[in-house]
Amino acid sequence: MLLLTLTAAVPQLRPPSCSMAEQQAGQCRGPSGLQLAVLCLALVLLVIGSGGIRPCNLPFGVDQFDPTTERGRRGLNSFFNWYYATTTAAVVVALTAVVYVQDSISWPIGFGIPTALMLLSIVVFFAGVRLYVFVPPEGSVFAGIVQVFVAAFRKRRLRLPAPDDAVAQESSLYSTVARETERMMKLPLTLQFRFLNKAAIVCEGETKEDGFAVNPWRLCSVQQIEEVKCLIRIVPIWASGIICFVALIQQWSLTVLQALKMDRHLGRSFQIPPGSLATIAMLALTLFIPVYDRVLVPVARRITGNESGITILQRQGAGMVIAVASMVVAGLVEQKRRNSALAHGGVNGTSPLSVLWLAPQLCLVGVAEAFNAVGQIEFYNRQFPDHMQTLAGSLFYCSISGASYLSALLVALVRRRTGGEGRTGWLDDNINVGRVDYFYYMVALLGVANLLYFLVCAHFYRYKGTPETKGRRSKDVGGSEKLEIEI
Repeated sequence: MLLLTLTAAVPQLRPPSCSMAEQQAGQCRGPSGLQLAVLCLALVLLVIGSGGIRPCNLPFGVDQFDPTTERGRRGLNSFFNWYYATTTAAVVVALTAVVYVQDSISWPIGFGIPTALMLLSIVVFFAGVRLYVFVPPEGSVFAGIVQVFVAAFRKRRLRLPAPDDAVAQESSLYSTVARETERMMKLPLTLQFRFLNKAAIVCEGETKEDGFAVNPWRLCSVQQIEEVKCLIRIVPIWASGIICFVALIQQWSLTVLQALKMDRHLGRSFQIPPGSLATIAMLALTLFIPVYDRVLVPVARRITGNESGITILQRQGAGMVIAVASMVVAGLVEQKRRNSALAHGGVNGTSPLSVLWLAPQLCLVGVAEAFNAVGQIEFYNRQFPDHMQTLAGSLFYCSISGASYLSALLVALVRRRTGGEGRTGWLDDNINVGRVDYFYYMVALLGVANLLYFLVCAHFYRYKGTPETKGRRSKDVGGSEKLEIEI
């Protein structure tokens, strides 16, 4: 941020100013090699810094709560909500107030504001060092994952003891764990993906006198195996989150095109910038999360008995439903906007409808994000193995990145299939000619299919630490059949 500020403040670090006449004549001087190098270095440092902060600050915050106490669990439930609300509020300020300062007052001041705030955050961070709970690093998480698959493959021909009884089977397998701490959840053995359990079968000469494994590539603990199973169970849920974000990303981009063909006046002289409409969704999210955390969760908690009000998967599913609803509303509004624009000037016309007609769909986007995005963050941080929390934080940003790439691919396919060869495509450059409403409806159908897929995955999902259950039929004294569940 300091280098970016210098590129704006120091004339020698940027190309000379260029008049309109010089721009039209193509006589503007570009940046020198040194100027370009300084800018690229600033961006590289920004990427490295963000890569260190974003995946780590959330799990570091989670470490500050004690999950073994009721106060710690309730504080943790609120922490996910407030974390996402405050970061979104910061983005709103960045996209409105800071951008206004950069564009209308001064670029050096506009860059200097976030630079000063970054410096302040460093001071605040180090001021609390004596108060933080520090969880020591455990080494590479990927090596342990590969070790389980390698050990299971090597012992694929061995037979598991008590194949249908998880408790009896666990008592016969290797369960010594060197890195257990008081804050790490002990995971019981499950029979799901039982082929991995073979990695814990103890053969002669595979353990030392102290009980630890001689070679971790041949013998893995039950805890290590169950951690890998946690990752396997998470992947299908993670995939559904990517498709859910596609709906949100499409509205952030296409609403700009819609706004350009609508009445953007707010009062007599002020016009709403098309790029600022996304802040409506962010404001809706920021305002809804406190309502959800302080009003809806306590009410739901009394009804369900769940400390979080509803389960993490139910929260994600609710977000998917609202995301589909937002796409349907977006399609209806676009249909009305298009008909109005065609009636007031034809294919090049501008609709007299106020741009605030787009607010309902954007508010739904914000609420959907409050449910699904925050639900994903909480899901990853709660369901990932305790020593993989940084990886859990990274996975959420991978969801957003994957949705962006998938969204771009979807747009390219629709443009190719519906346009070309003299045909007018749904996503024509002229939005009045195209049929963006059809595209919205198509994304809504994809959302419905994704919701059904998610429901199937959620039905078979086993939460981390859930003990294995075994059902058997028996008869009571009266002779009627009943189901006994052993845990």
